[in-house]
Amino acid sequence: MAKTIDLELTRAAVEVIELEARLRVVPMNDTQLSDALKTALVAKRERLAKLKTLNAASGRARTPDKDGADGAKPLHAQRRPPLKRTVPQRPQAKPSK
Repeated sequence: MAKTIDLELTRAAVEVIELEARLRVVPMNDTQLSDALKTALVAKRERLAKLKTLNAASGRARTPDKDGADGAKPLHAQRRPPLKRTVPQRPQAKPSK
């Protein structure tokens, strides 16, 4: 079964990575900015952990039983037949007299 992408979870992970990167380049004498970034990073990590647990719990609840599934896939998940390619035909030339 293909994994679905939870955009909120992905966005939270990106925010944590961005804050970690920003924290690495803070000037040494800017303690106020450093403390604010550390506080924000702790909050973002807590949010990310909460989203991961919610996503894992909802993923377990959504998976159908193997016995109850008839194998019917939704239309957007089915494989499409290949397109028939046609060569355009030129119109017949009128006979000249």
